[in-house]
Amino acid sequence: MSHRQRSPPPQGSSRPPHYPSPSEEPYNIIPVHNLLADHPSLRYPEVRAAAAALRTVGDLRKPPYIQWRDGSMDLLDWLGAFFGFQNDNVRNQREHLVLHLANAQMRLQPDAIDSLDPTVLRRFRRKLLSNYTSWCSYLGRKSNVWINDRREADSRRELLYTSLYLLIWGESANLRFLPECICYIFHHMAMELNRILEDYIDENTGRPVLPSISGENAFLNRVVKPIYETVKAEVESSRNGTAPHSAWRNYDDINEYFWSRRCFHKLKWPIDVGSNFFVTSSKSKHVGKTGFVEQRSFLNLLRSFDRLWVMLVLFLQAAIIVAWEGKNYPWHALENRDVQVRVLTVFLTWSGMRFLQSLLDAGMQFRLISRETLWPGVRMVMKSIVAATWIVVFGVFYGRIWSQKNTDGRWSPEANRRVVNFLEVSLVFILPEVLALALFILPWIRNFLEETNWKVLYLLSWWFQSRSFVGRGLREGLVDNIKYTLFWVVVLATKFSFSYFLQIKPMVKPTKALINLNDVSYEWHEFFNNSNRFAVGLLWLPVILIYLMDLQIWYSIYSSFVGAGVGLFSHLGEIRNIQQLRLRFQFFASAIQFNLMPEEQLLNARGTLRNKFNDAIRRLKLRYGLGRPYKKLESNQVEANKFALIWNEIITTFREEDIISDHEVELLELPQNSWNVRVIRWPCFLLCNELLLALSQAKELVDAPDKWLWYKICKNEYRRCAVIEAYDSVKHLMLDIIKKGTQEHAIVMVLFQEIDHSLQIEKFTKTFKTTALPQLHLKLISLVELLNKPKKDPGKVVNVLQAIYEISIRDFLIRKSSTEQLIEDGLAPQTPGLLFENAVQLPDLTNETFYRQVRRLHTILTSRDSMQNIPVNLEARRRIAFFSNSLFMNMPHAPQVEKMMAFSVLTPYYNEEVIYSKEQLRTENEDGISTLFYLQTIYDDEWKNFMERIRREGLVEDKEIWTSKLRDLRLWASYRGQTLARTVRGMMYYYRALKMLAFLDSASEMDIREGARELGSMSQRSEFEGFNLESLSSKSLSRESSSVSQLFKGHEYGTALMKYTYVVACQIYGNQKAKKDPHADEILYLMKNNEALRVAYVDEVLTGREEKEYFSVLVKYDQKLDKEVEIFRVKLPGPLKLGEGKPENQNHALIFTRGDAVQTIDMNQDNYFEEALKMRNLLEEYRTRYGMRKPTILGVREHVFTGSVSSLAWFMSAQETSFVTLGQRVLANPLKVRMHYGHPDVFDRFWFLTRGGISKASRVINISEDIFAGFNCTLRGGNVTHHEYIQVGKGRDVGLNQISMFEAKVASGNGEQVLSRDVYRLGHRLDFFRMLSFFYTTVGFFFNTMMVVLTVYAFLWGRLYLALSGVESSALADDSSNNKALATILNQQFIIQLGLFTALPMIVENSLEHGFLTAIWDFITMQLQLSSVFYTFSMGTRTHFFGRTILHGGAKYRATGRGFVVQHKSFAENYRLYARSHFVKAIELGLILVIYASYSPIAKDTFVYIAMTITSWFLVVSWIMAPFVFNPSGFDWLKTVYDFEDFMNWVWYRGGVFSKAEQSWETWWLEEQDHLRTTGFWGKIFEIIVVLRFFFFQYAIVYQLGIAAGSKSVLVYLLSWIYVVVAVGIYVLITYAHVKYAAKEHIYYRMVQFLVITLVILVIIALLEFTEFKFIDLLTSLLAFIPTGWALILIAQVMRPLLQSTVLWDIVVSMARMYDIMFGVIIMAPVALLSWMPGFQSMQTRILFNEAFSRGLRIFQIVTGKKAKSDM
Repeated sequence: MSHRQRSPPPQGSSRPPHYPSPSEEPYNIIPVHNLLADHPSLRYPEVRAAAAALRTVGDLRKPPYIQWRDGSMDLLDWLGAFFGFQNDNVRNQREHLVLHLANAQMRLQPDAIDSLDPTVLRRFRRKLLSNYTSWCSYLGRKSNVWINDRREADSRRELLYTSLYLLIWGESANLRFLPECICYIFHHMAMELNRILEDYIDENTGRPVLPSISGENAFLNRVVKPIYETVKAEVESSRNGTAPHSAWRNYDDINEYFWSRRCFHKLKWPIDVGSNFFVTSSKSKHVGKTGFVEQRSFLNLLRSFDRLWVMLVLFLQAAIIVAWEGKNYPWHALENRDVQVRVLTVFLTWSGMRFLQSLLDAGMQFRLISRETLWPGVRMVMKSIVAATWIVVFGVFYGRIWSQKNTDGRWSPEANRRVVNFLEVSLVFILPEVLALALFILPWIRNFLEETNWKVLYLLSWWFQSRSFVGRGLREGLVDNIKYTLFWVVVLATKFSFSYFLQIKPMVKPTKALINLNDVSYEWHEFFNNSNRFAVGLLWLPVILIYLMDLQIWYSIYSSFVGAGVGLFSHLGEIRNIQQLRLRFQFFASAIQFNLMPEEQLLNARGTLRNKFNDAIRRLKLRYGLGRPYKKLESNQVEANKFALIWNEIITTFREEDIISDHEVELLELPQNSWNVRVIRWPCFLLCNELLLALSQAKELVDAPDKWLWYKICKNEYRRCAVIEAYDSVKHLMLDIIKKGTQEHAIVMVLFQEIDHSLQIEKFTKTFKTTALPQLHLKLISLVELLNKPKKDPGKVVNVLQAIYEISIRDFLIRKSSTEQLIEDGLAPQTPGLLFENAVQLPDLTNETFYRQVRRLHTILTSRDSMQNIPVNLEARRRIAFFSNSLFMNMPHAPQVEKMMAFSVLTPYYNEEVIYSKEQLRTENEDGISTLFYLQTIYDDEWKNFMERIRREGLVEDKEIWTSKLRDLRLWASYRGQTLARTVRGMMYYYRALKMLAFLDSASEMDIREGARELGSMSQRSEFEGFNLESLSSKSLSRESSSVSQLFKGHEYGTALMKYTYVVACQIYGNQKAKKDPHADEILYLMKNNEALRVAYVDEVLTGREEKEYFSVLVKYDQKLDKEVEIFRVKLPGPLKLGEGKPENQNHALIFTRGDAVQTIDMNQDNYFEEALKMRNLLEEYRTRYGMRKPTILGVREHVFTGSVSSLAWFMSAQETSFVTLGQRVLANPLKVRMHYGHPDVFDRFWFLTRGGISKASRVINISEDIFAGFNCTLRGGNVTHHEYIQVGKGRDVGLNQISMFEAKVASGNGEQVLSRDVYRLGHRLDFFRMLSFFYTTVGFFFNTMMVVLTVYAFLWGRLYLALSGVESSALADDSSNNKALATILNQQFIIQLGLFTALPMIVENSLEHGFLTAIWDFITMQLQLSSVFYTFSMGTRTHFFGRTILHGGAKYRATGRGFVVQHKSFAENYRLYARSHFVKAIELGLILVIYASYSPIAKDTFVYIAMTITSWFLVVSWIMAPFVFNPSGFDWLKTVYDFEDFMNWVWYRGGVFSKAEQSWETWWLEEQDHLRTTGFWGKIFEIIVVLRFFFFQYAIVYQLGIAAGSKSVLVYLLSWIYVVVAVGIYVLITYAHVKYAAKEHIYYRMVQFLVITLVILVIIALLEFTEFKFIDLLTSLLAFIPTGWALILIAQVMRPLLQSTVLWDIVVSMARMYDIMFGVIIMAPVALLSWMPGFQSMQTRILFNEAFSRGLRIFQIVTGKKAKSDM
């Protein structure tokens, strides 16, 4: 408060005061247009100063054509009038600017009062225009901001430039995604502004210059619209994103057009609409792709991360060469000169890879070349030529070495000289790498070279990488460099030694043996001689695949331990449970004071070393309890009271959220000091049992002196407090219930004085008998219990008091005195008679304070248990533990609320649930379970607390809950789902916390002390009287009526509103209102109850018959007018959604956010009051440097709150939790590659709004829009950190189908990232080790998951080939085969399959935060609940969608739904979802395993077969069974039968044109091939090549049939095709007969069937008789021909455009239907078998819902639908 002149606060106003304003113009946060309004924010002189600065129009030339009103119009109006900006855009930016400048000025030290400080303005202008400045410098243009930073500041000019930029940005709509396009516009408009300011004269008219565009909405129509229309036309030509990326320009291409100087020549100013920039891609003469061409291919991974592959390939080659020698250790082999020279071939390989890279560049990027951009083309050609030359040079020099050696027959000096020559040549080749290494060691030199724009450097760097505006100067500081380099050196060393000794070396012996096998008897016709080499290749393939991916495993292992180390050092997991909290609670108040309360800051004492040192010392003291903080607390009551206010407010919010009960509130709260207790009154749960322990100590130490006894008691702080508080309370209580002025009162007074005196002179044990204390204790308990009863009985109270008196006088006093003596001492009555009979006076029942204290005293006197399980609710315990732990972690000091950074929260919302309706809660699913019943079961205790609360608030009968208390009920349910109401409640805690902190910042000691008293009495009254107080009942409706708000003075509202706004971007809210959608009313309800909530939406207004206009609208709820009011309405150039929906939605609402930071929160998130208290600390992180840079994104940790629903949800949330905590922690420090994943991250708002916003929006390529914000941030030189002392809740999907859709979305998104320019640039611009970290934590993770699955394929196909070709039996005959390497591969692949990727980080993170044993126990439980099956299954999901997206595209946003999943999913639905991604693949692998078992000589030994194939069988079983294991009632016999019928109906349903995939098989089948319609030529070729593998079955098995009679001729294979043709022919014949005769002339149809069957039987008999045909051949041939048919169908699908019009297509469709029925039956068989077996169903329920079982829930009723009738 210091020295600010503020008007005195209106007394007792707890709501914001009402302000009549002369102009009733609605405003957003501050009424800037009317500074005389009585609004709490307007008391700040800074706001007035900022508004006044904008009014300094002064002598500027007035704009023509409008009536200028001096005094009421300011600089923004002036700009708006000159340049044709919209009025509402001007209003919006006016408030934006005033608010920001006022906030920035408040943060100044010392406070500047009356005028705007020039440094504030200058800093803001530099930050806002920093991207523009670097763009000018990059293009070599002079900046048009004419301000000399050395001279005296010209505030008005600074204001004009910043305002101009903000106005342009505020009206650019979709162009906000094109930051450099905005720079271009600003560049020209700033020039025109300068001309006006410098009074230039127009040459043509001789008048003062006017801007080239002006007039109403001129900016929108003449600048924004043409560019917007171009973007829109490009998007339309992309056929909804299905066209290849290379065929149209996305947002990035259009933006990068402005990275070259041609934009100035071509586009000109005012914008030349005739320029070829505006021609869309489909026409000729257009501007093609700029900067990058996205091509669908896996080669992108090779291109983007070429350095990684070079390293892996060269090591592999060298390792094989060295291992081939067969020595034990590589260094023994390398002593041989031959080996040394052979190793030099790596240079040949390296030059070959360079050549490949240059060809790839040319092949993929040729579309960038046009007349305007020839140079990149020249470079591509030259690079290829140079790379080819190197191959030749190396080849020649290498050849010379061997020719010399061979002529000399030994290593002669001449031969050695040629080796040296070769080495000299290779030194030249690696010179660039050496230079790069030198610059890596000196990162700042590299940064300087990249960031300066000198022509010389440009020429030098031109050869190595194309020049681009982003991705320059990304090197980190030296310390960070050393940290991540060390990490990767250890990882790589481990990997390479492991690979050499356990993968490559063991393979050498079997390889040599196989190559030397001479007399292999092949089982089939050989097309090539010497085909052992093929067998060798197949043996090596799985080894090489695992070699290429196992770096991921090593990364996973090491990062887990590094993450745990970093977590330990940041003091995570020190307080894990309530026991540990009890030990630390006494330092808690000091920790809150230290971290959450601002210190009085001296002027510049902030960052000095001495300060930092003092801070560190204080933290140590707090953390390890050095010093005695509680002593300090007792002397400093204000600190204690502040602590009590905060702690009690946290407990209050817990009670509001129904996670604790009324009784727990009393045990947890810190009561205010009353009854003259001399110590801090700790919460009851800390004092439990302490008094009894003290009593037993007193009993033991009977003869000990006072000092010793007291010393023993004081050893435990809580015990000391318990003893003193009990004594003080008893004393106060006795004196309170005995009438004043009676002799009894006097006697009791004297007795207590005696005790006090003896304590003072330390003679207590000499005066009183400690052995009598237990008797007294019992009597006191009975007294307190009597007082606690609802019906008070004064007679009994008198009896107890008499008994207490007797014990005190007779047994307690040591010296025995006569009655006279006692009367003299005042310890006996003067007149005889029964004591206390008329002296007792019990306080009135309304005196709630008194009885609350009595209850507390009762708890202290009686509690015996240690209250470890208070609170009962697990969530409450977790939150208390996390909050208390975080206060002992390192965080920046909190500033005062006035001086903190302002921030906003932005939530995109489309059409999800807001609040559950009555119908949704009551509607029952097929098992008779309603959502409400489900919630009551899962959240059992919270339901009880809710009922307790609403009974206290006046519920009489339980059925009223559906009538008068319906809104409460709906909210209760909504706060447990993933709804908008939950998110809004969470985010509004920020507002509530800020108001409270603002009060505590400015309140005087008196305020707090009085407040504490007042509150103590109020909360206790209100809680038990059912709100009959008038003031309270009106407030109990609004959730803001927390206790502290009763004390506010009024200014808190203003401060909080200036620092925080919450914008929800409800894109279609306008349409919802028009349609009277209930969602709209619920959003309105949320606005009404949360005054800091704003809703932004897109309004569509019909102007003509067909024409629509679009507006960005911001609304709020005006409490005074009691209705929703519109604040701003900014016109858009056209429809909002050109790219992906979510980023477009965020972007349109971004102009309405305020403050320095913006936190992006998703619809599935939640927040907690106690975490909101730490937000101002978090924002201070922007001031500290991390490495070389200050942060631009602050990462925040998440807590996944959906883990308790089912075991699946638990696996998902465990995996997610380790990713968002441990994973992100390691990425941020030490690896420095944390990007931005998901949501609670806090963005530096002004940094991002000038660099393209907080997400990217191009169609399809940016399907996972969030992560691109992180890529963009890193490429543009930002810095992302991660902070773990604050957390936000997050919901995840809970059913298997939802989880799979989510995984599919993420995997497809990663597939698109592989193609994107951002990943390519990061792969090239980051240094080698950060590139590794980046690869293995983003796209590499998915790529390697895919490699694991490919390894299984490669291994099994290889084995199948070896078994069927006869190589295996020949090799076995020699018995030289060595399976060691194979075992290694299998083990590694299995480890991954079991989910080691996810399991190890999970265990490590869990043991860090919850203790090692808990973590191991959790892990074992997970394994028992089949988590490995789930992880194996989700691996398949990832692989399928990642691979398919890269090859064919088809990534789309999948709405996963956020409901509760307890209903059974039908078989048909599971089949539709997983047939192609899992089932068919599993069946294929299963088939290979079966054939291998039949024909392999190895498989005859059962143990060997099991050992070799168990991992593959596990994969097959997981992929087939997971959807049923994790499906509620998956093994219920009746449901299984019903499901199968349903499946058959679906398959045979003949859909019409409009049928959906859910109804008809055919529609689904065609939809499954969508990706083949949009894929390119190479995609189709690849698809066909992959399918060819299925023909191998037929080729291999035909020769094994008896009918082949051991012939090896190729004819056998060709003749086998006759069978295929005949089979198809018969099928066609019967189908034709069915269609023609079955209905009308049924007898013919039967005849055809009869003839066919007879014919088949005759043929079989003939074959058995006249050839070597055996009956078993029939079954075997099925194994051969079924895959062939499937292959033909798949090829036909690729050829669909050719076949669809022919008659063949119908045959294909009906064959495909038969195959799907067959697959369905194969998958259904094991499910049916398990359903039929008894006991399986209940076991499955136990597995699926174990978490809930252990909490004693009635889940079985939920699943089986046997719902108890008594429930509501």
